[in-house]
Amino acid sequence: MTQIPPGRMLALYDDPASCERAAAADHHRVSQERRDMTTTDYSVKGMTCSHCADAVTGEISRIDGVSAVDVDVDSGRVSVTSTAPLDNAAVAAAVDEAGYELQS
Repeated sequence: MTQIPPGRMLALYDDPASCERAAAADHHRVSQERRDMTTTDYSVKGMTCSHCADAVTGEISRIDGVSAVDVDVDSGRVSVTSTAPLDNAAVAAAVDEAGYELQS
């Protein structure tokens, strides 16, 4: 963990303009990251329980660029958030590895 010298922290708080600039820069960075994310919904056949959801989530999460996987077992919907669009073949292979089938 990076240690910030106590005087540096005090300087940030003593100068409101510096705090505002830092907060604005951080907000811009987070906003840009969110804009760069892609969310794609898939339909997966055969899931019936939380174990199924965990298996699919685990396999899809291993794909490069995936930052979040949300599974709805009842509908079979799998929503994947990633830094770029994913190759459907890679998603299909991950779902297959988990023991389920990606529907087209």
